[in-house]
Order: sequence, then C-alpha cells, then structure tokens
Amino acid sequence: MIQLEQLTWKVPGRTILENVSVAIPSGTYAMLMGATGCGKTSLLEIICGLRKPTSGRVLLDGKDVTALEPRERGIGYVPQDLALFPGLRVRGQIGFAPRLRGMQPAEVEKCVTRLAEQFGILPLLDRLPDMLSGGEKQRVALARALAAQPRLLLLDEPLSALDESMRAEAVALLQRVQAEHSLTVLHVTHSRGEAAALGALHLRMSAGKLEVEPPQGAK
Repeated sequence: MIQLEQLTWKVPGRTILENVSVAIPSGTYAMLMGATGCGKTSLLEIICGLRKPTSGRVLLDGKDVTALEPRERGIGYVPQDLALFPGLRVRGQIGFAPRLRGMQPAEVEKCVTRLAEQFGILPLLDRLPDMLSGGEKQRVALARALAAQPRLLLLDEPLSALDESMRAEAVALLQRVQAEHSLTVLHVTHSRGEAAALGALHLRMSAGKLEVEPPQGAK
C-alpha cells in the first residue's frame, strides 16, 4: 500500500504540492491525470526519493520511507524520457540494479534472460539504446525497473512516445506485467483512453492538490 500523508513541497515563491494525502491499496493499478505543470512528476519523484518534501510523509506497506534513499525504497521508476544509459547495452541496462544489489553474475544473467523473454526483447540484449525503436526502449525501461524486484512501480507517461498502432499492445503488456508481478502501480498519463483501459483507481491533480475521481458511471 502507498500512503501519502499531508505531502507539501515548496520552492521559493511557489507551492508545487499542497497537503497531498491518498491511500492506494496493494495490487492496485492507479492512474494520475492532470494538466501539464500541476505537480504530477514532482509527486512521483518525492515518492521514489529523488526529491524531499517540505513536509508530510510517504509510507509503503505501513513503513515511513520519507527519509530513505531511493535504492532503499523498493520502488521501480520509469521516467517520461525513459532515462536509458546511453553507453550501456540492453543486457547491462536490465542487469544494472541486480548487480548494484550484489547479485552474483550467474544470477544476474538469469534475471536478465527471464525479463528479456517476458518483454520480448531477447534478440536486443547486445544493442545500444540508439539502435532501438520507441517501443523497444519502453520495454527495456520496464524490464530494467522490474529487475530491482520492486513492490511499487511508478510510470511517468510511459506510452507518450508510442504511436496509436503500438499503444494497444503496450497497454496489454502493462496489464500483464502488473498482474504477473503483483505490483502496485501509479501511472501518470494525459490520455483518458489509457486511464480507462488500465486504471482501477483514478486520481486527478490540479494546482498541487490531489483528488480521487469517482468510478466511471458513478453518480
């Protein structure tokens, strides 16, 4: 479960997030929508530890992780630009987190192979990022995030670089990954169709404040 308690983040002259509180149950696929610049990415960065809130707390499964480093939180994060390491081949991208955690080389290779098979990128393991298509980069970024065996997956507009013909396949992939890995997911999007297809819980951010949207069809 993700619990955000009165999260506030201020920069000089501006409040980006104001008293954000929400609980996302374990195993839920949650969608976060809102206008550009309203604080969605900032919220993801605070949850995963890349930013420190001015006040408030982040709890994962009841544990306060607000002061923990990103690597200590058990979170997989796929930023909007995917942030693949430019000089690292796909094999190294996926194996990065397991190696960082001290996994033995043979186990790292097993992990890389398993995830590459799951994401259909086994033939790409020796390619560099600039040799990949947009859809292939997205799959590599997801596999890299899952290699850390996270409890929580944060996705910042992961399908924005894909054309319409590829989106249905990507949505199906995300549904399968979430179910197979029993993940709690928080997914930022501007697409109502994406939100309707994937999200069991819909959240909307406006001017730094967060609201839970009622289910579709609810009065």
